[in-house]
This record gives sequence, C-alpha cells and structure tokens, in this order.
Amino acid sequence: MDDRELHAALRSLATESRNPDTLDLDTLDSLEILRRIHAQDRSVMDVVDAALPDWSWVVDEIVVRFRKGGRLFYAGAGTSGRLGVLDAAECPPTYSTDPGRVVGLIAGGHDTLVQSQEGVEDDPEGGARAVDAHGLGDRDVLVAISASRRTPYALGAALRARERGAWTCLLACNRVDGETRNCVDRVVEVVTGPEAIAGSTRMKAALAQKMMLTMLSTAVMVRCGKVYGNLMVDVAPTSQKLRERAKGLVMDLAGVDYDRAAALLKESGDDVKVAILMARCSLGVGDARQRLAAADGVLARALEAGAREER
Repeated sequence: MDDRELHAALRSLATESRNPDTLDLDTLDSLEILRRIHAQDRSVMDVVDAALPDWSWVVDEIVVRFRKGGRLFYAGAGTSGRLGVLDAAECPPTYSTDPGRVVGLIAGGHDTLVQSQEGVEDDPEGGARAVDAHGLGDRDVLVAISASRRTPYALGAALRARERGAWTCLLACNRVDGETRNCVDRVVEVVTGPEAIAGSTRMKAALAQKMMLTMLSTAVMVRCGKVYGNLMVDVAPTSQKLRERAKGLVMDLAGVDYDRAAALLKESGDDVKVAILMARCSLGVGDARQRLAAADGVLARALEAGAREER
C-alpha cells in the first residue's frame, strides 16, 4: 500500500473522523470539556455490551487451551499494546498465574511502555519475531489488539501465530474488512466511533479495549477455578495488603480466627485454597494439596469431594 492509499484508508476509519459533538471543544471551559469527553466515554458501554456474545467465544477458546496447558498472548502497538501488557502483568498477583501464562507483546518491546517509539507499529515482521521468540503453538491463543483494525505489528503477530497453529483473534475498534478477517480465526468488533479528539484512540477506543481485556482475563480465570464465588482465592500474597487479604479469605471461608488463618497460610506456603481445605476438611498440607490437584485446582470441587467423604 503506497502513501496515498494508506492516507485514504486511514481517513475512512471511524476513529479518525471528526466528532460532531465536540467540534467546538477548544471554545469551552474546563468543566464543559470534561462533560463532553465523559459523554463520549459513556457511549462506549453500549458497544461493549453488543460485543459480549462474540467475546464469550474467545473466552471459551482460551479456557479449552488453558486446560491443556496453553497460554494467552496479546499483541499490539502504542496504547493497545500497553493495555495488553498491563492486563497480562496483573494476572500473576491476582490469580497466582505463572508470568508466562498470560503475556503482552508490544511493538518496540517493553521500552515503549514508558516512551513512545513511533514507527514500530508498522513492522509486521517485528510481530512475527515476537511470536517466534515465545514459541507459540497449537495450545496457545493470540489476541491482536488494534483500534484501527490494520496495525501491521499486531496483524503480523497474528498471522505468524496462526501459521504456528495457535488460535487467533483480532479485537478492533473499527469495522473489519474481508481481507483482514482472513488473517485470524475470529474478529470481534467494538466500534467506538469518532473520538472527542479526532484520531486520539487513547480515549474511547482504549477505554473499550481496557474493558474487554479485563473481562476476558477475568472470565477465563473464573472458568479455570481461580475464583470461589466472587472471591480471588488464588491471590498471591506478595505485599502487606495482599497478605492481609489472604488471611481474611481464610478466616471467612474456613471459619477460623486471625491467628489460625495466619498459621494455616504459613503451613500451606501462602496457598489460600490449600489453607481453606486444611481447615474445612481437617487435612494435612500434603493431603490438602492432593485433593485440590484431583479437583483440577477448583476449590468448590475439592470442598464438594470432602463433603461427600464425610457423608
């Protein structure tokens, strides 16, 4: 695609067009500017809601592969890439996942998290190299994130991942044409429309992407037994706040006092689910780990097995 063709393609994108509701933005006072931006942000909720049925398919595909030991990768550039890295980084402390289980690939590498490097998004081979470096295979999933739908780095990563047998998805904030659709196994569109500042996709498009990625990883973790009810029972107690949260979980779910919860966590190696099983089922740490493993790490199943034994 030459420069003139690229120019025309970019001008056709909804995210690049002028928003009729903010044409006078530079004439407004601070409060009214904020109100106009917030009004645009509120519109994101409806388009995200419309995309949820398609997004649930992606959750299901990831869960199938996670249960076989697979991994989830995000690939993007600029704001989209940063959001992928952010979501991946939050999984280990929240759900005790291995850092290699959910991985964010960003054009230009991790230096671009704090300093933008323009032009790196235009390198499809960079995306392919990142995929090769991580050895994606048929148990893995790659979600390419692109507000414009055309980011070369993200699509290069998706194409290479698909060649290697991974299942691939494109999350886009514009309508996706047939040629691009053929690059991935599934397309999910969250069409956020013109930004308050034309082309500034760190606004509505980024808000939609953040919502979608947070829901995706959370739903996957819930389906994989990382949550009991609505409690994060696989939390990694790596800070004072998280250590106290872990104690509270053991207290509430095992019916023990603060000191007993602390002792159980110490004995279990800071494994909240094991500590709960030890208290609820009167098990030693080894037997509790064994029972949890037999239940595929799902606390509810392990507790149900204990209740059946008692009957």
